[in-house]
Amino acid sequence: MAGMKAASVALVADRSAQVRSHQRIPQLVQALRAEQGIALDVRWVGTDEVANARLDSSDGIWLLPGSPYRSEAGALLAARTARESGTPLLATCGGFQHAMLEYARTVCGLTGLDHAENTPEASDFLVVPLACSLVGQEGAVTFTAGSIAGRIVGAERTVERYHCSYGLNPAHVPALEAAGMRFTGHDDDGAVRAAELPSHPFYVATLFQPELAGDGSHCHPLVRAFARAAAGVR
Repeated sequence: MAGMKAASVALVADRSAQVRSHQRIPQLVQALRAEQGIALDVRWVGTDEVANARLDSSDGIWLLPGSPYRSEAGALLAARTARESGTPLLATCGGFQHAMLEYARTVCGLTGLDHAENTPEASDFLVVPLACSLVGQEGAVTFTAGSIAGRIVGAERTVERYHCSYGLNPAHVPALEAAGMRFTGHDDDGAVRAAELPSHPFYVATLFQPELAGDGSHCHPLVRAFARAAAGVR
């Protein structure tokens, strides 16, 4: 196709045929090619392979669901690599949780915070069990006016799909905000559902899974925006 843009994207997750998010990737790659004229060259990188994967050579990094990951350290390194190198990052579900954990530990210096699914015996947590599981659920998300995510989605309020049982501990949200993280998507009770870094070329993390929107024949606006950022399309 004339004018086709190309981008290399590292898909960081422990690939599994049992994870619906992972199953959707081939459909989304096809949809991006047809809808946006973007040819994604995707490669899967297991969380235990991140240290040797040269992720900073990719045009984009997508930290996908599938936790508990084989390597928490690998998931955190993927998020840190994207953040520090300016590589476009989309982090969804478990990816969101670990991107926030990386930020809390590395940027905020809150090294004592843990993920309750990974280390349930720890004393303090950034990521905690949700009061009501969102496995297989849909829920409303309201975006902050003027936010990156809200502008991309093109609506103040949407209904999104989830498949998770863990979210952010609200007690630690102010510390991340003070260090520059913006929490720009919330549910009807005010719980965080999306985050972004305005100072980064493209850094969007969502507890919901935009890759599960619809039947996979069309891409969620956040997936399209991530692909366009990776391909350098304005």
